[in-house]
Amino acid sequence: MEVHFRRTGERRYAVVINRKDLPIVEKDPAPGFDPLIPHDLMHLVVESELGLNRGIFGQVASGGNAGSFWVQSPEKKSRDASRRRRRNVKRGRKLLRAGREDCARSERATYICWYEWLRRSSNAKHRTQASKMIGEVKHLWLLSPTSEHEALNEEIIRRVCARLDDLSARWSRLGIGEKLTVEWPEKS
Repeated sequence: MEVHFRRTGERRYAVVINRKDLPIVEKDPAPGFDPLIPHDLMHLVVESELGLNRGIFGQVASGGNAGSFWVQSPEKKSRDASRRRRRNVKRGRKLLRAGREDCARSERATYICWYEWLRRSSNAKHRTQASKMIGEVKHLWLLSPTSEHEALNEEIIRRVCARLDDLSARWSRLGIGEKLTVEWPEKS
C-alpha cells in the first residue's frame, strides 16, 4: 500500500492511499498539520514499528476506512459509486470495532514517540516543546499496560526517532502541491 502525504496549503495536508485491488481512499484535509511532520505520518511510522496491524493504517490496508478515510470516486452521483462508498463505510465500521485497542495503543505510543523525538532533538525549541509534554507522557505511561511498556522499548523508540528524522527532513523540503510517499508496511 502506498501512502501519499501531500502539502495542500501553507498549513494543510492531505493523505491519499493507493491500495492493491481496493479503491483509493483519502483524507483531505487531514488533521494535525505540523511543519516538522504530519500527525498521520507519525502514526504510520509508530504502527509499522510496533506491528499494529489493526491500527489506522492496518485497517485501511485491510479495506477499511479507519473512520476517517473516504473512497475517491470520480463519478460521485452514480449508483455504483454509492454502493462502493456504503461497502467501504460498512467494512470500515467492522474493522474499527475490531481495531479499537490497537488504535488506542497507537495514539498513546505516537504521543510518547513524538515526545521522545522532540526530547532527543539537537534543536533547543524542540526540547522545550518536549518539556511541556512530560505531564501527559507520564499520564499515558500510567494508562498503558505492561505489555505496551515492553513493546515500546528503547530500541523501538530509537528506530522510530531515526525514521521521524528522515521523514521530517523530507517533509520539511516539500512545497505546496508536492508529496511524500511511504509504503505500508514499510520496507526496510
